Amino acid sequence: MNVLKNFAVFEGGDGTGTSTQIKMLSRRFEEHGSDSSADPLPPLFTTCEPTGDPIGRVIRSCLKGETVFRPETLARLFAADRGEHLYGHEGIVERTSRGEFVVSDRYSPSSLVYQGIACGNDLPRLLNEAFPLPELIIILDLDPHIAAERIRHREEKEIFEYLEFQIRVRRSYLDLIPYYRERGARVELVDARESPETVALAVWNFIREMPIFQERGTRSTI
Repeated sequence: MNVLKNFAVFEGGDGTGTSTQIKMLSRRFEEHGSDSSADPLPPLFTTCEPTGDPIGRVIRSCLKGETVFRPETLARLFAADRGEHLYGHEGIVERTSRGEFVVSDRYSPSSLVYQGIACGNDLPRLLNEAFPLPELIIILDLDPHIAAERIRHREEKEIFEYLEFQIRVRRSYLDLIPYYRERGARVELVDARESPETVALAVWNFIREMPIFQERGTRSTI
């Protein structure tokens, strides 16, 4: 299983703050870019799974409970969406190959965790084994009880956003760390109990160690 350079992924249970950290990372790049004296950063492209493309929209309908599929069908849809996300026009592979730094809010680890719980490990692993690994996987780790409180007031709840399931999600993420490290991905765990700013700094400290940043001489003060 090959590792896709210049590609990082944020993972974690619901309520751990992956979307928040994507936004904060984007802001860091924007603010750095406004400083003409700063060392150059690579172009950043942020994305997410499920995508906003047709297959992704079907998945989101299912996650909201508007459409009902068997767990195995949902696992296959996630894999199909991921294939287009990677290899479609202006997809992840195309962007990373031309020197862009791509960060995705969720990727194959989410399938191995969520669909692994829902329909067993065999099918999600089979569907995802040919996809390249991210160069860096950042797992935002948080007690599911705290995460449940964070998302309690969300207007829309998804089908996996209940405490018993999220307890299993956290355990599955931790169990997957050796699986990905043995296959060549760098996996870092971040304590998501801290403030968003503290988490963002920890995230950046891991990201700036990636070769794409070291080659550009990114300053430690950024």
